[in-house]
Amino acid sequence: MPIYEYQCKKCGKQFEAFQGITEPDLKTCKFCKGKVHKMMSLSSFSLKGAGWYATDYAGKKSIATEKKEKTETTPSVTESAVKETPAAASTSSKED
Repeated sequence: MPIYEYQCKKCGKQFEAFQGITEPDLKTCKFCKGKVHKMMSLSSFSLKGAGWYATDYAGKKSIATEKKEKTETTPSVTESAVKETPAAASTSSKED
């Protein structure tokens, strides 16, 4: 059952009420019987266990992403086939 927070317009006190989702909002303060308005509250729940994003999917990469990274890190055939020839090496050392 949800907990709703209310604040009294007359006395200013805040209080909580356990209410079903389909129940109507409270109209009067439980302390002074003045008018109340429902407050916006922060939710406080945590998703735990198997099946949630944080435990099963966060930090894992998709297969397509892994293949793309693998292709980017491995040298291509043209890069590995191109080597400095002895003639080029001797030319570059003479120029220095």
